[in-house]
Amino acid sequence: MAAPPLRQAAESWHPVRLRGRPFFEDKNRAFWTLQSIGWGGYFLLRTLSGLANAMGWAYVLHTALLTATGYSITLLMAAAYRRLIRMKPIYTWAISILILIVAAAAFSAIETWSSATFIYPGSRLDGIRFLGAIILTVTLLVAWSALYYSINFYLLLEEQSDRLLRLESQASNAQLAMLRYQLNPHFLFNTLNSISTLVLLKQTERANAMLSRLSSFLRYTLVNESTGLVTIAQEIETLKLYLEIEKMRFEDRLRPHFDIDPHCDRALLPSLLLQPLIENAIKYAVTPQEEGADIAVEVRRHADRIAIRVSDTGPGTDGLHTRRAEESTGVGLANIRDRLAQAYGDNHRFETQSETTGGFRVLIEIPYQVEEAEEPK
Repeated sequence: MAAPPLRQAAESWHPVRLRGRPFFEDKNRAFWTLQSIGWGGYFLLRTLSGLANAMGWAYVLHTALLTATGYSITLLMAAAYRRLIRMKPIYTWAISILILIVAAAAFSAIETWSSATFIYPGSRLDGIRFLGAIILTVTLLVAWSALYYSINFYLLLEEQSDRLLRLESQASNAQLAMLRYQLNPHFLFNTLNSISTLVLLKQTERANAMLSRLSSFLRYTLVNESTGLVTIAQEIETLKLYLEIEKMRFEDRLRPHFDIDPHCDRALLPSLLLQPLIENAIKYAVTPQEEGADIAVEVRRHADRIAIRVSDTGPGTDGLHTRRAEESTGVGLANIRDRLAQAYGDNHRFETQSETTGGFRVLIEIPYQVEEAEEPK
């Protein structure tokens, strides 16, 4: 929901495409295509050059033989280079140069013989003609080798980069899943403890009602992927299910309020991001006060940002609040900080505020994002 798969992301920027697919997706096809186009161009250019200089049709036969020779020799070179490219650099360079010298010598010998046979029949083979041929051949094969290694090194780097991206994504998803799953045991402990208390007090109807609401809450939360995003509307619905369970424990002492901007309903955020804030508010604002406390959740959109505020009417900046800020970082606030950092990097805001007269607030600001199929209004 949040991001395209890595393969799609890689294809979106790939520089060379063929019929909508990356050109080098099939390396074997790409090699034969480039090999055929390259040597086809060699044959065409040399043929046109010879005909333009009135060399006659014998030169076409000579060029065809050289093209077939070059095509075949570079196939053998490619088979060798394919093994050399993964060796240590010193071995790759040394053996490649040796192969290049042997290939150039063979190519030049065939070119010299062909020239003496088809273009200048009866002429004597000499070292000067061979030297001229080998200079041109070495230049040609060096260029071919440089292109072969350049393309294959690029593909190796791209493969390693894709592998690294997948590993980073898997590590990030695993960390997000771990952070999210920290919430459920903490919440389940409190809820199951309350159900156990109701059973001991023989309040079976209330215990059954709490169990039913707990199952609804778990069913709702497990629908979403542990590393995925949900809409704010879904997150608020999850909070309401959670608060229905807690209302069974605290009754009128727990007074939740929601003020949600309708324009934010389809905005995305990490699933179960706000639940630990509500849990902390219940623990530190509702539980210690005989009259309970109000808990308010406000969501507003400001241009391309979503501002979320969770506040309560619990104790302010006294000793209890100090302990609250320190202790709650064990699972709640620290968990949220980590999840926001994982999801948005530095592109978010997370602050806590309190007053001496009472009240504790958490402010979260994240980018406005919607599902890909939808457009921001």
